[in-house]
Amino acid sequence: MAHDPTRVADTRAWLGKGEMDLRAARNGFEATPPLLEDVLFHCQQAVEKVLKGFLTWHDRPFRKTHDLAVTGQQCVELDNSLEALCCRAGGLTVYAWFFRYPGESEQPSEEEARHALALAQEVNDAIRDRLPENVCP
Repeated sequence: MAHDPTRVADTRAWLGKGEMDLRAARNGFEATPPLLEDVLFHCQQAVEKVLKGFLTWHDRPFRKTHDLAVTGQQCVELDNSLEALCCRAGGLTVYAWFFRYPGESEQPSEEEARHALALAQEVNDAIRDRLPENVCP
């Protein structure tokens, strides 16, 4: 059965943007010193985009929000096997803003950034596993 070409293209675009954020997160470790704040930001962004890609594929509207708990819950409503993973990924929400502005926040640790990257990759893989191959860039 053929898929709607517009939905395929829109889903592929979200997943592609998520992949670029994962790549940016990985590249943040290559700087000297590592750009840990950027790594964390891009991990949050990657998860946000792949979850929105999943919702796009299922023709579910979503709000313009960085709150991964909200977006993740919408995904869980479509596939309850994502519940534990989306719950864990919700903790990345804070990285959408926490280190983005001057303030009194402590510098993140490399361990924290590596954990976030592993989680973002896990979400990316789980979502891609639930979508047809032709929508994955």
